[in-house]
Amino acid sequence: MLSRLSFLLFGLCFSSASLAVPEIQQWLTENGARVYFVETHELPMVSIAVAFDAGSARDSDGKLGLAHLTNILMEEGAGNLSGEQISEGMESIGAQFQNNNGRDMSIFELRTLTEPNVLASAVNIFADVLTRPKFPNAALDRERERLLVALEREKQSPRALVKRAFYKNLFDGHPYANPPTGEEDGIRVIGRQDLINFHQEYFVAANSVVAMVGDLRRKQAERISQQLVDRLPRGRAAPRVSSVPELTSARERVIEFPSQQSHLLMGQPGISRADPDYFPLYVGNHILGGSGLISRLAVEIREKRGLAYSAYSYFLPMRDRGPFVIGLQTRNDQREIAVKIANGTLARFVEQGPTEEELKAAKRNITGGFPLLIDSNKKIADNLMQIGFYNLPLNYLQEYAAKIQAVTSDAVADAFRRRVDPARLVRVIVGGNNG
Repeated sequence: MLSRLSFLLFGLCFSSASLAVPEIQQWLTENGARVYFVETHELPMVSIAVAFDAGSARDSDGKLGLAHLTNILMEEGAGNLSGEQISEGMESIGAQFQNNNGRDMSIFELRTLTEPNVLASAVNIFADVLTRPKFPNAALDRERERLLVALEREKQSPRALVKRAFYKNLFDGHPYANPPTGEEDGIRVIGRQDLINFHQEYFVAANSVVAMVGDLRRKQAERISQQLVDRLPRGRAAPRVSSVPELTSARERVIEFPSQQSHLLMGQPGISRADPDYFPLYVGNHILGGSGLISRLAVEIREKRGLAYSAYSYFLPMRDRGPFVIGLQTRNDQREIAVKIANGTLARFVEQGPTEEELKAAKRNITGGFPLLIDSNKKIADNLMQIGFYNLPLNYLQEYAAKIQAVTSDAVADAFRRRVDPARLVRVIVGGNNG
């Protein structure tokens, strides 16, 4: 899935003088791909990310793992190149290529020098991978077996088990329940034609976002973005996934596992990436469980009572409502009290909201860390990809700090009361007998 090449491409950091929020340019290619571009000239490099709405939420019934196999096999042969030639071609010019998929997106990334011959070679190979994959049967058989071994190994990992079970129980019957790496029964029956069909349906220009950041002029960026998707049909954007249903009651699932510790995840459907409550919930969660050892959950569970090494919470916004999650690991004989404290801490926060001191500290921490979100070409490209894929406003990065500063304690309390119900949580525990 990942090609890791040993070239010094990690020096993509901007100088301290250039940490200003970048200007984003946006356009459509001739066949309908959306392009987001930031021009920077500190280093002779460019980072490119291409995302398709082709994550595991698009897997068909009975073939869970189709999106994942399509993604990883696209670099195993494309155009006139074998998988080995793709890898060697990138390595010979010091370029980096990587690909991965989640529930919403199938993502492909390229980082390369902008020296003309190097850039041309890297873009040619990258375009072949995106538009002309061959899906060789030998590679499919190899990757299928590797995935089946990995899924079998996951059964020995309580961390992997609890995450998989949590999503399955939280999104029961919804496409977000589909695990990104698939399931054994589906992987066994996926054939080459399934990969071809999936690529033809979802890897089309109108279903893609291209993010580019680096040492290019606008005209160069336009030519490159067009070349990357030129051989893709226009197609149309994938239909929106169905709405995530509300939980009607609390649910609990306990999975016995021979370990001294229990792994716990609990939560409920949260928000989409474009939700108007995003900033109040983000700031509020920073106080509740998103700020490490000083968050309320960590103080109550770890610092005061020593029940867990860490306790945390987060919102994971997606195209539709992603999960709101609280997590911790604790000894089997302590898990009931740990669950009780976590529930009580959440309930009090929902009822009372944050203090003014907590709010000030959270805003200071979040805005103070903002420059780290845009201190490299790759990080900016990742942000552009999120902005494009989730249809966020072009001034999102420019307005980020102001949006954080505008959050009030009343707004946090109101958003949490409307969006989080401590009485309706899915709770999944993987661990040994606590008796």
